[in-house]
This record gives sequence, C-alpha cells and structure tokens, in this order.
Amino acid sequence: MEFLATIVGIGNTWLWSRILIVMLIGLGTYFTIRTNFVQFRFFGEMFKLLTEGASEAVSSKEKKGISSFQAFCISTASRVGTGNLAGVAIAVSVGGPGAVFWMWLIALIGAGSSFVESTLAQIYKVPDKDGYRGGPAYYMEKALGMKWMGLLFSVLITLCFGLVFNAAQANTITIAFEEAFGISRLIVGFVLMAITAIVIFGGVKRIAKVAEVIVPIMATAYVLVAAFVIIKNISAVPAIFKLIIGSAFGVKQAVGGGMGVALMQGIKRGLFSNEAGMGSAPNAAATAEVTHPVKQGLIQTLGVFTDTLLICSATAFVVLLSGAYKTGDLTGIQLTQTALSSQVGGWANTFVAFCILLFAFSSIVGNYYYGESNIEFMNGSKVWLFAYRTAVSLMVLWGSVSSIQIVWDMADLFMGMMALINLIAIAMLGKIAFAALKDYAKQKKEGKDPVFYADSIPGLKNVECWETSSKAAFKKA
Repeated sequence: MEFLATIVGIGNTWLWSRILIVMLIGLGTYFTIRTNFVQFRFFGEMFKLLTEGASEAVSSKEKKGISSFQAFCISTASRVGTGNLAGVAIAVSVGGPGAVFWMWLIALIGAGSSFVESTLAQIYKVPDKDGYRGGPAYYMEKALGMKWMGLLFSVLITLCFGLVFNAAQANTITIAFEEAFGISRLIVGFVLMAITAIVIFGGVKRIAKVAEVIVPIMATAYVLVAAFVIIKNISAVPAIFKLIIGSAFGVKQAVGGGMGVALMQGIKRGLFSNEAGMGSAPNAAATAEVTHPVKQGLIQTLGVFTDTLLICSATAFVVLLSGAYKTGDLTGIQLTQTALSSQVGGWANTFVAFCILLFAFSSIVGNYYYGESNIEFMNGSKVWLFAYRTAVSLMVLWGSVSSIQIVWDMADLFMGMMALINLIAIAMLGKIAFAALKDYAKQKKEGKDPVFYADSIPGLKNVECWETSSKAAFKKA
C-alpha cells in the first residue's frame, strides 16, 4: 500500500497537474480556433445527425458497424457516471462554487479536442467481427507510425477505464445503496459483478443495446428532477450564478488561494466527467458506420455538452441551492443525496441511489468496451480477452468495498497520463481532422449529404475502411 500511495501521489503533484491543465486548455483553444469554432458553428447540425442516427439504429442489423446513435450512447454511458453526481459534489465541497465555472469552461473549450479525436478515430478505424473498432492507439500507429505509443496508450486506457474507473463506479453504487437502504456493500458488489459479467461477455452489440436503453432514460429522469428543484428555487438562481462567477474570479478567493483550488477541482472533475481530449470517447466513435467521419465527430462533441453543461450543472445547482456543501461534513455521493433530499423529501435518497446505479452501471459497460478495443489492439487472442473480462468483473467487486479516496486518486492519476499521451498525438494529427471538416463543410454548402473517400484528403495513408472515389464510382457503374 505504501508503494501504491507513492504512485498516486505522483499524479497529484503541482507540476504534473499544471502541465496537464495548460495542454488541455491550450490545445482545446487551438482546435476551437482552427476549426472556426466547430462546436458552436455546427451545434444545430449535431442534433440533426443524432436524430438521424437514432432512426438508423432501428435498421442497424443490416450495417457492418453499430449506428451513430448507439456509438453516441456507448460514449455517453461512459461519460455520464459517478463524475456527474459524486464528482461534481466533491468539486463543490473541496473547491467551492467557483469550481462549477471551470467545469463549464473546460467543456466549452474541450469540445474542440473532442471533435478532433473522434473524427480521427473514424478516419483510421479498422474492420473487425462486429463491424469496426478504433481509437487513439489505432491513429497513433497508422497516422503517426508510432505503434509503441499506441501500445502505451492501450495499456493505460485498459488499466484506467476497464479496471480503475470501473472500481470507482462500483464504489459509488455501493455507498449510495448503503446510504439509502442499509444494504451491505459486499452483497451489492457481488450482484453488480454478476450483472456486469453477463453484459460484457456478450460483446459490443449487447453493450450497445444496453447503453441505448439506459442512457436516455437515466439522463432524462435525473434532469427532470433537478429541473424541478431549480424551478422551485427560481428566485435564487441569479444569486447562484453570481456566486459561481464570484467564487471563480473573486479577490477574496485569489488572495486566499481558493481560486486555484476551485480551478483545479473544476478541471479535474470536468475532465473526469466529460473526458474531452482524454482519448476515451474516440474508441466508441470508431465503431459507428457513417458516410463521413465528421458526422461522428460532431455527434461525439454533443456528448461533451450533454455531460457537463446539462447533467453536471444539474447536480451543481441542486447542491448549491441546498447549501449542504457549506457544512464540510459531507462529500461525494452522500452530499448529492443530502442536497436533493432537502429539496424534494426523503425519497431522494432512493432516487439518487437508483440514478447512481443506472449512471454508474452504464459507465462500467462503456468503460469495459474501451479496454476491449485496446486489448484487441495489443493482442486479440480469446485468452487475453477472457482474462480481461474476468479482471473487470473482479475489479467491480473490489471497488465495491474499497476505500473511496484511493480509488478516486488512482483514477485521477491514470486519467492524466492517458490524456497527456493522447493530447500529444492529436496535436500532431489535428491538420487531418481540419481537412476532413473542410471537406464536409464544402459538400454541405453544395447541398449534398457528405460522403468521405480515402482520397478526399491528399496524401492520406493507411486508411482501411474508406475506399477511394474512383473505386466507389466503378462500383456504381
């Protein structure tokens, strides 16, 4: 445990955190400017594409890969988890109301990074038995010619998402159920492990189906209850906005060091929640069958807004309106449960427990898939895949009964290492995503439904799933 504590401590050093923050904000800003603010310019287009993807999901049996909507649900399932309920509460209790502002900022800026990484994942995806797979490891190998970098990333994301993050999700589920019903965390852990095994041993198609059902239900229910709390306290909402902005930039906070704590907590929890630039969501983006890579890049960008600006904000406003964060006695999921109970009654404990169950379980299966895709990149043998699935199930059980602090600290460490490697890669490959966006916008301006070809971008190499325009024309002829 001493060795583990030492390793975790590395992830929390001042220098490490600052380097990551500078890269996240710097590259996010660069991508936003170079794409001419793609996350705002094509905001309406994102909803249109998502609606089209939802209708295509019905007939996805005829497709090689899963639908764009199902891929969106897998990535949203991973994004929308404990970070939205427990993580936001931690950020507010430790960093104060100002942390919420920095979560919003990292989402708005990070959306540019999300677009770039997801578009690259689509361009460099590869065929497999279920349709397609891909992600940072694949574009690191094919576009950069750095397989070693892809292997390093694969190891980190498998450890981070498949094992550590899933332990954090299970940890929050069992704490919520213990708080609401007094049920032993060990018992809940065994049940959770069994259900997880049933789903993940069924492959990506089953994962997509589970995510497609759970994600819309859980997000809608939670946001509606939070909206009720906000409407109930509508007269206090302007003061809450003033509190958030004032705590983020106030003189008192700057002098006392509170501004730095708020910034750090907001960015850490924002990154943990929306995952923009981390290299996780591209693994889901690559599985979709679309006519142009930019389509999925835009859809995945919408996931960042859904996660942070909608669901994280819902939790933040409930916690701030309740005032429960001021006591300092509560943090994490207990703070969220107490805050909501103070606004809607004792049934909130039960409601939050079931929300956490759906949020966190959907994250577990989404996180698992990210690891599976990268296990196949490293070594696609059935033995390795079976071992990974078994390890994920056992980590769910371990996380159910372990100490919360060590789980969250490990998650922060691996998340930071992953993000650092992926940000370096997409900084080097950004021009390819910019060219793809230019091609997409040009076709849209001409009134076409954009279609991408391997020669749509001059000099594009090592692309397996996109045929050339001449080959496509020959097929039509």
